[in-house]
Amino acid sequence: MAEGVLVLAATPIGDPRDAAPRLAQELREADVVAAEDTRRLRRLMDALEITTSAKIISYHEHNEASRSTELVDTVARGGRVVVVTDAGMPSVSDPGYRVVADAVTRDLRITCVPGPSAVLMALAVSGLPVDRFCFEGFLSRKAGERSRQIFDLAAERRTMVFFEAPHRLADMLEALADGLGADRRAAVCRELTKTYEEIKRGGLADLAQWAVEHARGEITVVVEGAPAVRTTVEDAVPQVLELVAEGDRLKDAAAAIAQETGLSKKALYDAAVAAR
Repeated sequence: MAEGVLVLAATPIGDPRDAAPRLAQELREADVVAAEDTRRLRRLMDALEITTSAKIISYHEHNEASRSTELVDTVARGGRVVVVTDAGMPSVSDPGYRVVADAVTRDLRITCVPGPSAVLMALAVSGLPVDRFCFEGFLSRKAGERSRQIFDLAAERRTMVFFEAPHRLADMLEALADGLGADRRAAVCRELTKTYEEIKRGGLADLAQWAVEHARGEITVVVEGAPAVRTTVEDAVPQVLELVAEGDRLKDAAAAIAQETGLSKKALYDAAVAAR
Protein backbone atom coordinates (compact mmCIF):
# COMPACT_ATOMS: atom_id res chain seq x y z
CA MET A 1 0.00 0.00 0.00
CA ALA A 2 1.30 3.45 -0.92
CA GLU A 3 2.25 5.80 1.90
CA GLY A 4 -0.40 8.41 2.55
CA VAL A 5 0.40 12.05 3.13
CA LEU A 6 -1.29 15.10 4.59
CA VAL A 7 -0.43 18.24 2.62
CA LEU A 8 -1.02 21.72 4.07
CA ALA A 9 -1.16 23.97 1.02
CA ALA A 10 -0.84 27.75 1.25
CA THR A 11 -3.18 29.73 -1.02
CA PRO A 12 -2.85 33.33 -2.26
CA ILE A 13 -3.87 36.04 0.21
CA GLY A 14 -5.29 38.11 -2.64
CA ASP A 15 -3.69 37.90 -6.06
CA PRO A 16 -4.13 34.43 -7.64
CA ARG A 17 -0.86 34.95 -9.53
CA ASP A 18 0.97 34.45 -6.21
CA ALA A 19 -0.02 30.76 -6.10
CA ALA A 20 2.98 28.44 -5.94
CA PRO A 21 3.28 26.10 -8.97
CA ARG A 22 3.21 23.17 -6.54
CA LEU A 23 -0.26 24.22 -5.35
CA ALA A 24 -1.73 23.42 -8.77
CA GLN A 25 0.15 20.12 -8.86
CA GLU A 26 -1.06 19.08 -5.41
CA LEU A 27 -4.67 19.96 -6.19
CA ARG A 28 -4.52 17.88 -9.39
CA GLU A 29 -2.95 14.86 -7.70
CA ALA A 30 -4.95 14.82 -4.46
CA ASP A 31 -7.39 12.10 -3.52
CA VAL A 32 -9.22 14.47 -1.19
CA VAL A 33 -9.11 18.27 -0.97
CA ALA A 34 -10.43 19.71 2.30
CA ALA A 35 -11.30 23.39 1.80
CA GLU A 36 -12.41 26.04 4.27
CA ASP A 37 -14.80 27.32 1.58
CA THR A 38 -15.34 25.02 -1.39
CA ARG A 39 -16.76 27.85 -3.52
CA ARG A 40 -13.65 29.98 -3.02
CA LEU A 41 -11.48 26.98 -3.85
CA ARG A 42 -13.32 26.45 -7.12
CA ARG A 43 -12.91 30.14 -8.00
CA LEU A 44 -9.18 29.84 -7.32
CA MET A 45 -8.94 26.72 -9.46
CA ASP A 46 -10.76 28.52 -12.27
CA ALA A 47 -8.28 31.41 -11.99
CA LEU A 48 -5.38 28.93 -12.14
CA GLU A 49 -7.07 27.05 -15.00
CA ILE A 50 -6.80 23.67 -13.31
CA THR A 51 -9.17 20.78 -12.69
CA THR A 52 -9.00 17.88 -10.28
CA SER A 53 -10.59 14.48 -9.89
CA ALA A 54 -10.19 14.73 -6.11
CA LYS A 55 -13.13 14.56 -3.77
CA ILE A 56 -13.64 18.14 -2.51
CA ILE A 57 -15.11 18.50 0.99
CA SER A 58 -15.64 21.40 3.36
CA TYR A 59 -13.31 21.77 6.34
CA HIS A 60 -13.98 24.78 8.56
CA GLU A 61 -14.19 25.80 12.21
CA HIS A 62 -17.66 24.31 12.66
CA ASN A 63 -16.85 20.80 11.43
CA GLU A 64 -13.09 20.67 12.06
CA ALA A 65 -13.33 18.24 14.97
CA SER A 66 -15.46 15.66 13.15
CA ARG A 67 -13.79 16.00 9.76
CA SER A 68 -10.23 15.67 11.10
CA THR A 69 -10.72 12.00 11.95
CA GLU A 70 -12.10 11.32 8.48
CA LEU A 71 -9.14 13.04 6.81
CA VAL A 72 -6.54 11.30 8.94
CA ASP A 73 -8.19 7.93 8.29
CA THR A 74 -7.86 8.63 4.56
CA VAL A 75 -4.13 9.35 4.97
CA ALA A 76 -3.72 6.19 7.05
CA ARG A 77 -5.23 4.18 4.18
CA GLY A 78 -2.62 5.60 1.79
CA GLY A 79 -4.56 8.60 0.51
CA ARG A 80 -3.20 12.01 -0.43
CA VAL A 81 -5.15 14.69 1.46
CA VAL A 82 -4.65 18.38 0.66
CA VAL A 83 -5.91 20.99 3.14
CA VAL A 84 -6.46 24.58 1.98
CA THR A 85 -8.02 27.61 3.62
CA ASP A 86 -9.42 30.80 2.14
CA ALA A 87 -6.02 32.51 2.21
CA GLY A 88 -2.55 31.75 3.52
CA MET A 89 -1.26 28.71 5.39
CA PRO A 90 -3.75 26.29 7.00
CA SER A 91 -3.59 26.18 10.84
CA VAL A 92 -2.34 29.80 11.16
CA SER A 93 -5.50 31.44 12.56
CA ASP A 94 -7.40 29.04 10.30
CA PRO A 95 -8.51 25.39 10.39
CA GLY A 96 -5.71 22.85 10.15
CA TYR A 97 -4.11 22.46 13.56
CA ARG A 98 -6.42 19.67 14.68
CA VAL A 99 -5.87 17.45 11.65
CA VAL A 100 -2.09 17.94 11.94
CA ALA A 101 -2.16 17.05 15.64
CA ASP A 102 -4.19 13.91 14.90
CA ALA A 103 -1.82 12.90 12.09
CA VAL A 104 1.20 13.42 14.35
CA THR A 105 -0.39 11.19 16.99
CA ARG A 106 -0.73 8.44 14.42
CA ASP A 107 2.81 8.97 13.06
CA LEU A 108 1.61 9.80 9.55
CA ARG A 109 3.52 11.78 6.95
CA ILE A 110 2.86 15.54 6.85
CA THR A 111 4.24 18.14 4.48
CA CYS A 112 3.28 21.57 3.20
CA VAL A 113 3.29 23.75 0.11
CA PRO A 114 4.81 27.10 1.14
CA GLY A 115 3.27 30.26 -0.17
CA PRO A 116 1.98 33.77 0.52
CA SER A 117 1.82 34.95 4.13
CA ALA A 118 0.01 38.06 5.35
CA VAL A 119 2.13 37.96 8.52
CA LEU A 120 5.48 37.98 6.74
CA MET A 121 4.40 40.44 4.06
CA ALA A 122 3.06 42.90 6.65
CA LEU A 123 6.29 42.62 8.63
CA ALA A 124 8.37 43.23 5.53
CA VAL A 125 6.54 46.43 4.51
CA SER A 126 5.86 47.79 8.00
CA GLY A 127 9.18 49.58 8.42
CA LEU A 128 9.43 48.15 11.95
CA PRO A 129 12.20 45.83 13.25
CA VAL A 130 11.84 42.32 11.85
CA ASP A 131 14.80 40.53 13.44
CA ARG A 132 12.54 39.21 16.21
CA PHE A 133 8.74 39.08 16.11
CA CYS A 134 5.73 37.24 17.52
CA PHE A 135 2.33 36.49 16.02
CA GLU A 136 -0.63 37.17 18.32
CA GLY A 137 -3.50 36.50 15.91
CA PHE A 138 -6.85 38.03 16.87
CA LEU A 139 -7.24 39.78 20.21
CA SER A 140 -10.40 39.02 22.17
CA ARG A 141 -13.62 40.68 21.06
CA LYS A 142 -14.46 41.33 24.72
CA ALA A 143 -13.03 44.63 25.95
CA GLY A 144 -12.01 43.36 29.38
CA GLU A 145 -10.22 40.26 28.11
CA ARG A 146 -8.60 42.27 25.33
CA SER A 147 -7.25 44.76 27.89
CA ARG A 148 -5.77 41.89 29.91
CA GLN A 149 -4.13 40.47 26.81
CA ILE A 150 -2.62 43.85 25.97
CA PHE A 151 -1.40 44.27 29.56
CA ASP A 152 0.47 40.97 29.22
CA LEU A 153 2.11 42.31 26.05
CA ALA A 154 3.18 45.66 27.51
CA ALA A 155 6.76 44.54 28.09
CA GLU A 156 7.04 42.45 24.89
CA ARG A 157 10.27 43.48 23.17
CA ARG A 158 9.59 41.74 19.88
CA THR A 159 7.59 43.30 17.04
CA MET A 160 4.02 42.03 17.30
CA VAL A 161 1.67 41.02 14.48
CA PHE A 162 -2.12 40.86 14.83
CA PHE A 163 -5.11 40.10 12.64
CA GLU A 164 -8.30 42.12 13.04
CA ALA A 165 -11.71 42.48 11.43
CA PRO A 166 -12.31 45.91 9.86
CA HIS A 167 -15.35 46.75 11.99
CA ARG A 168 -13.30 46.18 15.19
CA LEU A 169 -10.06 47.80 14.04
CA ALA A 170 -10.59 51.29 15.52
CA ASP A 171 -11.50 49.88 18.95
CA MET A 172 -8.57 47.45 18.83
CA LEU A 173 -6.07 50.20 17.97
CA GLU A 174 -7.50 52.47 20.67
CA ALA A 175 -7.11 49.68 23.22
CA LEU A 176 -3.51 49.11 22.08
CA ALA A 177 -2.82 52.85 22.37
CA ASP A 178 -4.21 52.83 25.93
CA GLY A 179 -2.18 49.79 26.94
CA LEU A 180 1.08 50.29 25.04
CA GLY A 181 1.26 54.05 24.55
CA ALA A 182 -0.34 56.46 22.11
CA ASP A 183 2.94 57.04 20.25
CA ARG A 184 3.99 53.38 19.95
CA ARG A 185 4.80 52.90 16.27
CA ALA A 186 2.59 50.60 14.21
CA ALA A 187 1.49 49.82 10.68
CA VAL A 188 -1.97 48.86 9.46
CA CYS A 189 -1.74 46.74 6.32
CA ARG A 190 -4.99 46.26 4.45
CA GLU A 191 -5.90 44.32 1.31
CA LEU A 192 -2.35 43.01 0.85
CA THR A 193 -1.60 42.00 -2.78
CA LYS A 194 -5.07 43.21 -3.85
CA THR A 195 -6.11 46.17 -6.00
CA TYR A 196 -6.61 48.54 -3.08
CA GLU A 197 -3.59 47.51 -1.04
CA GLU A 198 -2.68 50.15 1.53
CA ILE A 199 -0.10 50.43 4.31
CA LYS A 200 -0.75 53.14 6.88
CA ARG A 201 2.05 53.84 9.36
CA GLY A 202 2.06 56.01 12.48
CA GLY A 203 1.47 56.07 16.22
CA LEU A 204 -1.28 53.85 17.63
CA ALA A 205 -3.53 56.76 18.66
CA ASP A 206 -3.33 58.41 15.23
CA LEU A 207 -3.99 55.09 13.51
CA ALA A 208 -7.03 54.51 15.74
CA GLN A 209 -8.52 57.82 14.55
CA TRP A 210 -7.71 57.01 10.93
CA ALA A 211 -9.34 53.57 11.23
CA VAL A 212 -12.75 54.99 12.12
CA GLU A 213 -13.40 55.79 8.45
CA HIS A 214 -10.76 53.78 6.58
CA ALA A 215 -11.01 50.24 7.99
CA ARG A 216 -11.98 48.04 5.06
CA GLY A 217 -10.94 44.66 3.75
CA GLU A 218 -8.50 42.13 5.20
CA ILE A 219 -6.42 43.72 7.99
CA THR A 220 -3.00 42.87 9.44
CA VAL A 221 -1.56 45.11 12.18
CA VAL A 222 2.14 45.30 13.03
CA VAL A 223 3.16 46.96 16.32
CA GLU A 224 6.61 47.93 17.53
CA GLY A 225 7.91 46.08 20.57
CA ALA A 226 8.54 47.72 23.93
CA PRO A 227 11.74 49.77 24.25
CA ALA A 228 14.63 48.24 26.13
CA VAL A 229 14.69 49.09 29.82
CA ARG A 230 18.17 49.90 31.08
CA THR A 231 18.71 48.31 34.47
CA THR A 232 21.81 49.08 36.54
CA VAL A 233 23.52 46.72 38.97
CA GLU A 234 22.37 48.93 41.83
CA ASP A 235 18.75 48.70 40.64
CA ALA A 236 18.93 44.92 40.33
CA VAL A 237 20.55 44.11 43.69
CA PRO A 238 17.20 44.22 45.60
CA GLN A 239 15.88 41.56 43.19
CA VAL A 240 18.87 39.35 43.97
CA LEU A 241 18.40 39.79 47.72
CA GLU A 242 14.68 39.08 47.38
CA LEU A 243 15.44 35.70 45.82
CA VAL A 244 17.96 35.00 48.58
CA ALA A 245 15.31 35.84 51.18
CA GLU A 246 13.02 33.30 49.49
CA GLY A 247 15.65 30.58 49.95
CA ASP A 248 17.88 30.76 46.85
CA ARG A 249 21.65 30.62 47.22
CA LEU A 250 23.26 33.98 46.51
CA LYS A 251 25.17 32.52 43.57
CA ASP A 252 21.99 31.13 42.01
CA ALA A 253 20.05 34.34 42.66
CA ALA A 254 22.73 36.46 40.98
CA ALA A 255 22.76 34.10 38.00
CA ALA A 256 18.96 34.26 37.63
CA ILE A 257 18.83 38.07 37.69
CA ALA A 258 21.83 38.27 35.36
CA GLN A 259 19.96 36.09 32.89
CA GLU A 260 16.87 38.29 33.20
CA THR A 261 18.61 41.67 32.91
CA GLY A 262 21.71 40.97 30.86
CA LEU A 263 23.93 42.31 33.64
CA SER A 264 27.16 40.67 34.80
CA LYS A 265 26.61 37.79 37.22
CA LYS A 266 29.85 38.58 39.05
CA ALA A 267 28.96 42.28 39.39
CA LEU A 268 25.56 41.38 40.80
CA TYR A 269 27.09 38.83 43.20
CA ASP A 270 29.72 41.28 44.47
CA ALA A 271 27.20 44.11 44.87
CA ALA A 272 24.78 41.84 46.73
CA VAL A 273 27.57 40.70 49.12
CA ALA A 274 28.42 44.33 49.82
CA ALA A 275 24.78 45.21 50.43
CA ARG A 276 24.10 42.40 52.97
